[in-house]
Amino acid sequence: MNNERSSWPAGFYISERKNILSSDIVAEFHSIPVAVAGDCTGRISGATGLQRYHQDVNISICGPAITVKVRPGDNLMIHKALEQAQPGDVIVIDGGGDLTQALIGGLIRTTALTKKIAGFIVDGAIRDLAEWADGQIPVFAKGHTHRGPDKSGPGEVNVAIACCGMVVNPGDLVLADSDGALAIAPSDAENVLVRAKAHLKKEEAIRENNASGRSDPERFNSILRKAGCPV
Repeated sequence: MNNERSSWPAGFYISERKNILSSDIVAEFHSIPVAVAGDCTGRISGATGLQRYHQDVNISICGPAITVKVRPGDNLMIHKALEQAQPGDVIVIDGGGDLTQALIGGLIRTTALTKKIAGFIVDGAIRDLAEWADGQIPVFAKGHTHRGPDKSGPGEVNVAIACCGMVVNPGDLVLADSDGALAIAPSDAENVLVRAKAHLKKEEAIRENNASGRSDPERFNSILRKAGCPV
């Protein structure tokens, strides 16, 4: 495939899949909740406004991103992205938040099952909700509608996108669960993983104290004293 951008017509572009993350890093992140990863990345990034369309609240997504930017209501380039997809990839779609036409449905779900991708995150609408409900292919989307997509373009694959307020680059590590979705740059992944594991241990200690009825007023009083409160 000729990936020289200048050779593509305006609005159309397909770049190669980015394979940056090690399989070991991805595997370790499977046990990290999005909320914990978010706490360890400054609590300022991540997608907003997504709905979970699989029924099991415990299902999560973790894998490298294949990014897709489409014209609202058009899924031509989503099909091209799926051609590239490897098992465990996450298809992240910038559909501009449009909810008038679905970008993916049951037929694309069948392709995704065959390709063994990890799931979809869609800044747009989906359809065929009964098929997605079993969670075999987890999907988080902005909304849903019965109206189907066009297939004429334009669109781009494996470029930087904005998805539900979150910047995603091709090859980013994408986490998603019932709390939300987060993209982590491969260069940050190892550091975030170390911090997330420490954060989980800290939370477990707090949870044990809370469950036993032991209080730790100093945890909050120290904050109040710094604010000038007489505690």
